[in-house]
Amino acid sequence: MSRGTVRPLRHRAAAALVSAALVSAALAGCSSEGTSDAADSGSGASGSASAGADVDGTQTAAAVLAADRQAHDADTGEDVSAAVRITLDGDAASVDGAGAEADGSTVTVTKGGTYRLSGTLSDGRIVVDAPDATVKLVLDGVRISSSTGAAIAATAAGGLVVVLADGSANTLSDAGSYAADAEVNAALFSAGDLTVAGTGSLTVRGNGDDGIASKDGLVIAAATVTVQAADDGVRGKDYLVVRDGELTVTAGGDGLKADNEEDADAGYVSVAGGTVDVTAEGDGVDAATDLVVTGGRLTVGSGGGSGNRPAEDASAKGLKAGVISVLAGGTIAVDASDDAVHSDGAVHFAGATVSVASGDDGVHAEGDLVVDKGTLKVTSAVEGLEGFDIAVRGGSVSLVSSDDGINASGNSGSSQQGGGGPGGGGGGENVGAYKLTVSGGTLLVDSEGDGLDSNGTAEITGGTVVVNGPQRGGNGALDVNGTFTIGAGTLLASGSSGMVVAPDEDSAQGWLSATLDSSVPAGTTLHVVDAAGKVVATYVTSKQIQNVVYSSSAIKSGQEYRIYSGGTSSGGDGTGGLAVEAGALGTAQRIATATAGEAPEGGGFGGGGGGGPGGGPGGDRG
Repeated sequence: MSRGTVRPLRHRAAAALVSAALVSAALAGCSSEGTSDAADSGSGASGSASAGADVDGTQTAAAVLAADRQAHDADTGEDVSAAVRITLDGDAASVDGAGAEADGSTVTVTKGGTYRLSGTLSDGRIVVDAPDATVKLVLDGVRISSSTGAAIAATAAGGLVVVLADGSANTLSDAGSYAADAEVNAALFSAGDLTVAGTGSLTVRGNGDDGIASKDGLVIAAATVTVQAADDGVRGKDYLVVRDGELTVTAGGDGLKADNEEDADAGYVSVAGGTVDVTAEGDGVDAATDLVVTGGRLTVGSGGGSGNRPAEDASAKGLKAGVISVLAGGTIAVDASDDAVHSDGAVHFAGATVSVASGDDGVHAEGDLVVDKGTLKVTSAVEGLEGFDIAVRGGSVSLVSSDDGINASGNSGSSQQGGGGPGGGGGGENVGAYKLTVSGGTLLVDSEGDGLDSNGTAEITGGTVVVNGPQRGGNGALDVNGTFTIGAGTLLASGSSGMVVAPDEDSAQGWLSATLDSSVPAGTTLHVVDAAGKVVATYVTSKQIQNVVYSSSAIKSGQEYRIYSGGTSSGGDGTGGLAVEAGALGTAQRIATATAGEAPEGGGFGGGGGGGPGGGPGGDRG
């Protein structure tokens, strides 16, 4: 697996979050959703090793996990027939068997084996000092609180396995503070690998610092675990793996965390199953390297949610990875004051059902941002998707943003002056190495800034793209600094007429750009009609617009098309879905005429590749 040097390209959007209406569009004569098998092979068009981060964004979950350190397995059976019994009794404890000893309210385990604990310690602790050995603690109705440190601390052990006995309820709580350099700083702590499993329940209160922590790997195999922590909720150094069970975390710092930044095959978080609910003041899930979700249900709230803005020196992202995030399965919901999904390298949507709301970017990748499969819904964000190299190759994406909907951009990369001829992007803007490509799937954008914005190039070769762009001038439904071509698929982009950009005139597929005689309000049915009077597309506006750009296999370059307002629309689901068949003109009135392949007269400002008639310098960037 390629591990690249990550360059700090982050820039923050300054625009305030503004509510936007959901997309409402109906199209006729549109191509079917594209599919991609490239994701399964771990290679594809987006693996560009962009200047943002040298990480292949098309990697599958299996490939990423295979390159990471293998998570440990442990015997989590609860057979206690040969277990040493430890009875807790208020301010004292007793041991029935060898391998452990009690000294007042402190129990020390010195040998590997299985130990069954029951009862209460009002101010005591369990210490495991068994170097290189595996110790299994079966908690069967245990309540341990400590005023001096951890409730359970494996200070020396090859592995600690905590099994929650069937039907039992267990509680651990620790001291209210720790020294700044304390080695043990969690209510449940292990210096070796830590496993939590069983069919009982465990409540952990990390009063002084973390809730559950391991200096090696940490696996939640199956259990019902509730954690409240002053700082991080559940932290594994080398990895944190959730395989099953129910995990609920409330944290003053990060919720779930793996923080090994030294080893390329460590520092990862994997959620493969179970139900995980995280509320964190800091990052919801923070992986130093990789974040992989292949199953289960993951719900994350960070920084108080999307209605808040984090402090300048704080990180309150929903899902954060240092190298790559692969969201391949399960159901994920994120409400974050900072980026909802963030990677210093790449993000790959590979099959999960994802819904996010953000006070900043819905999804942000310093390098590749790839959508192959599954569903991604950004319900609110300043910018919807932002990355160096953005590729939508399949699946379903819908987003609402108060600024740009999709933004291929960054702070580095080669640049050149835009060129090109009429009908392209326009106007001498610098062209970076950034790229936006759509080759399959469905992409629905509702933005108050630019709808599709690339500070480099853009290309559509398949799929369906519907953009409900800005109502104000200075932004456009489309904004591309460099070349912008369309070879197949369906594109319908509508918005203001202040900065109109259309595909390049040498695109393989025909397109038209029509500036309407006057603005039309939301809820208006528009028809695209060819010279023979045939309706080739029908669209219902979701906001006020004055320009429409449309491309499909039905549009032939050089031919004249007319835009009509009124009549009826048939088909579509009212939320940006495709019409099954075209609408009817009825008493509709003609409001614009356009020749396919030609930019409209006085079409406003272009984006990069070359201005059309009346074009000029590009508008706002970023």
